[in-house]
Amino acid sequence: MKKLDEIMELMADEMHDFKIAVLQLQVLSKQLFELSIPISTEALEKDLNAFLKKQELESRERDEILKSIDQKLKNARIIPDYLLILFAALGVLALGFIGYFGNSANALQEESFEVYRMVMELENQVQQDFFAAHPEIKEEYCQWLEDQK
Repeated sequence: MKKLDEIMELMADEMHDFKIAVLQLQVLSKQLFELSIPISTEALEKDLNAFLKKQELESRERDEILKSIDQKLKNARIIPDYLLILFAALGVLALGFIGYFGNSANALQEESFEVYRMVMELENQVQQDFFAAHPEIKEEYCQWLEDQK
């Protein structure tokens, strides 16, 4: 009998634990039904539309940024404007110097030719005067020239 009492006592403990577990399960089940998460197509469509609008705004912003970068690349130059102006100014200055020094050299050359021409005319005049004063030397000189040929 003692064994039977022990079995009955264990059974009563087990039934008590089972009853507590069932009550806890009922409470949890009740909480689960009260905590219903509405998964309807309207809620999904609303969330999806909000997400798509957000994506569209981000896409527009990205497109605007890409367009501005593209525009900047079209307007970009390898050589900046100030360097072009500097090179143009240096080119004009160099051409001015070349023209000035070329003109100066030309004028100097013309002056040298003028001096040379004057010297030659003077020398020719001196020679003509000498031959006019000494006609016999002129004849000998002409003879000597013909012999040279």
